Amino acid sequence: MCLGIPGRIVEIINNDFQVGTVEVSGVRSAVSLALVWDEITVGDWVLVHVGFALARIDEEEAERTLAWLEGMGQAYADELRSFEASRITAGDHRTVGDLNSSAVVS
Repeated sequence: MCLGIPGRIVEIINNDFQVGTVEVSGVRSAVSLALVWDEITVGDWVLVHVGFALARIDEEEAERTLAWLEGMGQAYADELRSFEASRITAGDHRTVGDLNSSAVVS
């Protein structure tokens, strides 16, 4: 299964590559923010699909959707494992972890 899932931007990893860390139900992963770059900031909620933030969404919608997804049981647990295991690389093939961090929120 491949879902678009709500996640909160917790960190901008690299401004040049428009990559940030997004947290989904306690799981953090690097995602491309390029499609929403001009409309987001750390702390915003986005809809994430296959490593890309596709749209900015409000917190109420995010929480409502997460509650519904959590009700899916094992299918959602599987999706979270896939999200956690995903890796994104920069154009020069460095992993995101190799890039300098520019903003963090806890």
